[in-house]
Amino acid sequence: MEFGSAAFVLALIQIIWVNILLSGDNAVVIALAARSLPAHQQKKAIVIGSAAAIVMRIILTLVAAQLLQLPWLKLIGSLLLLYIGISLLLPEGEEDEGKLAKDGLMAAIRTILIADLVMSLDNVIAVAAAAMGNTVLLVLGLAISIPLVIFGSTLLLKVIERFPLIVWLGAALLGFIAGELFVNDPALHTEAVEASMGLSHHGAEIAAGVIGAVIVLVVGKVLMSRRRSGDQPA
Repeated sequence: MEFGSAAFVLALIQIIWVNILLSGDNAVVIALAARSLPAHQQKKAIVIGSAAAIVMRIILTLVAAQLLQLPWLKLIGSLLLLYIGISLLLPEGEEDEGKLAKDGLMAAIRTILIADLVMSLDNVIAVAAAAMGNTVLLVLGLAISIPLVIFGSTLLLKVIERFPLIVWLGAALLGFIAGELFVNDPALHTEAVEASMGLSHHGAEIAAGVIGAVIVLVVGKVLMSRRRSGDQPA
């Protein structure tokens, strides 16, 4: 496939479009991770986090086929997503605010990278298929997608400031994705089928996703209540 040819341009458009469709959940994580930062650090966290996540996604895509066959990888990823979803719900206390002022930017970027790494495990297959083995096409397509992800995260951050309920919806989304990853782990595939009680594979994914979302919301609510009661003066 020659650079600049009609086939090249068409494949490039496909990569950009696929990445836009698959980056909605990533934009949610980026916005949630940056929401607690001071205003002057929010844009920096979004730009650095998005750019680093895209670079990491390029590397992931190049080794996607081999990576997705590793047992326990998706299981570990699902547990990480549950942890991130719950932690994003917890309010900052006085000690947390001091820590946030010190290293909040790096903590937000770290959260963005970990979440994007986990959620990109399946997404990269679609991008790799669109690139058809052309590394230049892959890198170019994902690079062009960076400002689109940044724009989506920035817009969502403004919406979150007006509608805090979106934080809970975003955390539930992470829990849902965690559940889907869990049942798709190669090491657990047989057990997941046996435990699905006659559900189709898609039905088992949805059921596991709902359970993951409920876990995040319930545990987050309990921990939030405990933290707030602990912060109240005796």
